[in-house]
Amino acid sequence: MNNEKSTGKPEHKPGPENKYHILVDRDNIKVDKECLTGREILTLAKKSPVEGYQLNVKRKGGKVAKLGYDDTICLSEPGIEKFLTLPLDQREGEALRRHFALLEEDEEFLESLELPWETVNLQNILWVFIHDYPVRDGYNVSKATLGVRITSGYPVAQLDMVYFCPPLSRADGQPIGALSPLSLDGKVFQQWSRHRTGQNPWRPGVDSLSTHMPLADFWLDQEFLKRPSHAVSA
Repeated sequence: MNNEKSTGKPEHKPGPENKYHILVDRDNIKVDKECLTGREILTLAKKSPVEGYQLNVKRKGGKVAKLGYDDTICLSEPGIEKFLTLPLDQREGEALRRHFALLEEDEEFLESLELPWETVNLQNILWVFIHDYPVRDGYNVSKATLGVRITSGYPVAQLDMVYFCPPLSRADGQPIGALSPLSLDGKVFQQWSRHRTGQNPWRPGVDSLSTHMPLADFWLDQEFLKRPSHAVSA
């Protein structure tokens, strides 16, 4: 965190000498103290009740760690990038996991969905799980957990395929091709083997999670274009 003046010299006014700016989610907040508790930061961010939120600190290199309500952090510590709040009432009181940091544009995209999401490291494989993701009409469920594997080298390396839990099936009994089960996070997910083509390659610097996710909806729609909906005879 930086103090207010780019020269590194604090403002000299009556009262506290140092002024700092902290970034909490997307809000830039000015504070007069060098050291704050997690509770104080949540209060400054207008998160009420404080106990309804978890506070995480993101440091350079992408490391994210929980900051307890009564834990103290000094803003002069090197490497502090921002603070992230996490509502604790989205999954029946269970805190959503944040095992690793995403690109800022990916976080903003996920927040725009207004759905609970997690970043989870499973045996050194990084996953994004989006819960309660809406599934179009014609399938056996109206919502599911959608998983995306964050490949090594992303965002230069491409994202590929999507995963659903519970497994999807068509309500009319028509088959869906290129599916396979995958045990993941203690559950059975359904892998949809769908890939980009030479006419639609991954574009480093352009494509990201926000452009990969619409492909999931496209693939769900395509099933009914390839095989129009009708009941299968018994």
